[in-house]
Amino acid sequence: MNQTIQIDDTRDRVSDEELIGVLTAISVVSKRLARKLSILAGQSQSKEGEKANEQNERIGRRNCGPA
Repeated sequence: MNQTIQIDDTRDRVSDEELIGVLTAISVVSKRLARKLSILAGQSQSKEGEKANEQNERIGRRNCGPA
């Protein structure tokens, strides 16, 4: 009976270690994805700002005809 308890304890430890490893890997991947999404969101906002400026510049050029 002692051997059965020891085997069960060993299985539990191995299962716990595997679970810890999987959760750690998920955490690392989640952090990388969050960082990449943050960078992409910043780039997207920059591009939207550039487009707004381009539109304003075009309007300004049309109004800059000979006086």
